[in-house]
Amino acid sequence: MVQMTIAVPDNLAEQLMSARDRLPEILELGLRQLTTIHGYSEVIDFLASAPTPQALVEFRPSLKVQERVRELLEKNRANSLTALEKSELDQYESLDLFMTLVKARARQRLASLS
Repeated sequence: MVQMTIAVPDNLAEQLMSARDRLPEILELGLRQLTTIHGYSEVIDFLASAPTPQALVEFRPSLKVQERVRELLEKNRANSLTALEKSELDQYESLDLFMTLVKARARQRLASLS
């Protein structure tokens, strides 16, 4: 195991001291949240660009996000997901459902235009 030293604001240090035995878990959760947020950020940035209905239908997540989801699904099949990874996979599934609904609306719009 690697030992690290970091500088944090006093108020954060106080909070971390009370949870020092869970620091590895807290850091892992934070890193996982950043990864998950990346998936949401992609969708938010894409939607903020005012895409056409056709672009909505064609939207695909980045290779980075696709690879992470594949990784989580493999671990899920092997029953080796941690609780944090299960939460992350659930968030990706929610995001996927959201985009499925957006794409369905976009397809309806395209059909009404033709």
